[in-house]
Amino acid sequence: MPAPERIPTGSLTDTRLITLLTEGQLTVRGQVRDASNAVLYCTVAYEGEERTCVYKPVAGEQPLWDFPDGTLAGREVAAYEISEVTGWGLVPPTVLRDGPYGEGMCQLWIEAPSESSPDGEPPLLALVEDEEPGDGWKAVAQAEVGEGRTALLVHADDPRLRRLAVLDAVINNADRKGGHLLPAPDGRLYGIDHGVTFNADDKLRTLLWGWAGEPLTAEAVDVLDRLAEELAPGRALVTRLAELITAAEIDALRGRVEALRMTGRHPGPSGEWPAIPWPPV
Repeated sequence: MPAPERIPTGSLTDTRLITLLTEGQLTVRGQVRDASNAVLYCTVAYEGEERTCVYKPVAGEQPLWDFPDGTLAGREVAAYEISEVTGWGLVPPTVLRDGPYGEGMCQLWIEAPSESSPDGEPPLLALVEDEEPGDGWKAVAQAEVGEGRTALLVHADDPRLRRLAVLDAVINNADRKGGHLLPAPDGRLYGIDHGVTFNADDKLRTLLWGWAGEPLTAEAVDVLDRLAEELAPGRALVTRLAELITAAEIDALRGRVEALRMTGRHPGPSGEWPAIPWPPV
């Protein structure tokens, strides 16, 4: 079945943005200081076009006990590849390329609206003191808020978030925090920071548990069917993924897609791994 029509990002289509990110002159302008790995704010210019982007060199990755060293950049690109097959466009255009500090991930910078901007949208996450989430919200968990008090952590009952919850289940995202959700001025929602994904073991940690156990939407079922087709041995997607993640991780990816298709429901926490990332934002 065909994927939905691509939506242009800014004045360029995703295809032209990929060329810009891959071939353009990359210039470092600054550093994101509160990141655990090296995250550099850059501009990239090519044939008269210029955009801002994020460059994460492999050399700046911190070792992790449960992921092979030097693989986080490739996993970010693999997450973009899967997002593109879904047709949802949930991950900003992302490539693997050489840069001033060696090979790394290069991703289009998404400028989120300011909270004080009239174009800003309602929050996607909140803490409420009620026992139930209320209309338009989905409950996640009880959270400690200090002085012995607790509050209910909720997220918006938003179809964009629901799509992202499906994508996270597919790519086995171990770190879906609130700060990784970027609503763009054009109304689209992006997820970023996908370095700890595609592990062969169940690592799903997310703030988007509100639909756990609920039936998948018909749209999500169609997307999973398309993913299953594209993940068949010999398909172009598999060839691209083989350059980014291991064969065992590709097999596990197929297994997660098939499990979702079989159950027809959003997954719930496994109980064998912390369900919510820390810190949650």
